[in-house]
Amino acid sequence: MMRLVGYVLLALGAAVAGNAEAAGCAKGAVVGGVAGHVAGKHGAAGAAAGCAIGHHEAGKKAKAASQAAAASGASAK
Repeated sequence: MMRLVGYVLLALGAAVAGNAEAAGCAKGAVVGGVAGHVAGKHGAAGAAAGCAIGHHEAGKKAKAASQAAAASGASAK
């Protein structure tokens, strides 16, 4: 259990210290780390996978938001 806490804190520290491109990583790392730990003591692998998935989902969300903003700006002209 203490290793899991260490991994989660490490992932959160990396996300906070990183730049804006790490969006979604912290939340994904926490969820993935807990899921990996529960699924068989694979907290580190779960945290890494969760970080990657969270970052990917945040990128998709940001892209959709920018496209929506561009579409609303184009229709306002």
